[in-house]
Amino acid sequence: MGMSSGVGRRALSEREHEVLTLLADGLSLREVGAELVLGPRTVGTHVEQIYDKLGARTRAHAVGIAFRGGLLDA
Repeated sequence: MGMSSGVGRRALSEREHEVLTLLADGLSLREVGAELVLGPRTVGTHVEQIYDKLGARTRAHAVGIAFRGGLLDA
């Protein structure tokens, strides 16, 4: 499967990339918000945009797509 839409690092905003990186590190949405000083709705909006841009259905799916696509370092 993978990133059939050709999504690259530039497709994610800098903030979306930060959120995705923290999710990949195992942080909860609440912890991501605390780390980046964002409210829960803002974190949720970023996560939904990440899902949409990557074609992901879950956090785990988004992280997997990002790793396979080179958006996140191992």
